[in-house]
Amino acid sequence: MTAQLETTAQAMVADGKGILAADESSGTIKKRFDSIGVESTEDNRRDYREMLFRCTDAMKTCISGVILFDETLRQKAKDGTPLSQVISDTGAIPGIKVDTGAKDLAGCPGEMVTEGLDGLRERYAEYYELGARFAKWRAVINIGERIPSRTCLEANAHALARYAALAQEANIVPIVEPEVIMDGPHDIAQCFDATEAALNTLYDELYTQRVVLEGTVLKPNMVLSGTDCPTQAGIEEVAEQTVKCLKRAVPSAVPGICFLSGGQSDEDATAHLSAMNAMFDCPWKLSFSYGRALQAAALKAWGGKAENVAAAQAAFTHRAKMNSLAATGKWNTELEQAA
Repeated sequence: MTAQLETTAQAMVADGKGILAADESSGTIKKRFDSIGVESTEDNRRDYREMLFRCTDAMKTCISGVILFDETLRQKAKDGTPLSQVISDTGAIPGIKVDTGAKDLAGCPGEMVTEGLDGLRERYAEYYELGARFAKWRAVINIGERIPSRTCLEANAHALARYAALAQEANIVPIVEPEVIMDGPHDIAQCFDATEAALNTLYDELYTQRVVLEGTVLKPNMVLSGTDCPTQAGIEEVAEQTVKCLKRAVPSAVPGICFLSGGQSDEDATAHLSAMNAMFDCPWKLSFSYGRALQAAALKAWGGKAENVAAAQAAFTHRAKMNSLAATGKWNTELEQAA
């Protein structure tokens, strides 16, 4: 079983490939659709996601896996093919978001803990049958006055580790995602400290819960200035501080780190990733697991209209290719302008 987990994890971080996060909850996808004036119906959600998964060139050359929402894993394409098969036919691996969302953490104002462990063993068995070979669980960690607290870090690390252990028991690779949120006035040094603390706590707990690190993938935030910080760190500083933080906290046994975009602009997320790969040698692969930063341009180009599918697929393919280049440190701004 360990060998299969390791093989899957290595495939998820294959050279020049990254993960498409298409696991928006019902509430989040509704907001995305509201922004383009499209009603969030089951058929519209299916049509939109099928459009992305049928970008064959991008999926085959740039995407190693796709994180799905429960509804999507169960859906069939218009021609009756399960969407999970549409994905696997391109060589990408279907995955599943299994947490049920972040809720207020009792006794800790301004902090959250992610729920969803109840019944997870049984859900994993079903998800495996439906074709999922990896899973994702996201913890939410805010920066503020005297937070994140030790209580918050330990509660979230414990949940992530229990989720991961159950995933591996089911022969499913866990993506562990401790997201330090970029909203707020904090500077890059505060983000560094919070991220280092979150990662150290997480890897302590993964060890305690006997999770095999070679069969996992880490999905962290980058070390960034807060959105409301008057001094915004430049691309090279973000790359330098992020890699420094990861080298302090992430064991070299982890096969790969696929960053979340976390509210960065499409091009910033690409530029930061490319700089890390160009500037540093790391013990793990550094790649992407982007949602909005891969999809925003495609969503806007689509607008819910069948006649716009080709334009939307072109927009998605462009972003996928730019991030594929970033995963090998070969992206530059001229490539964006040429496109």
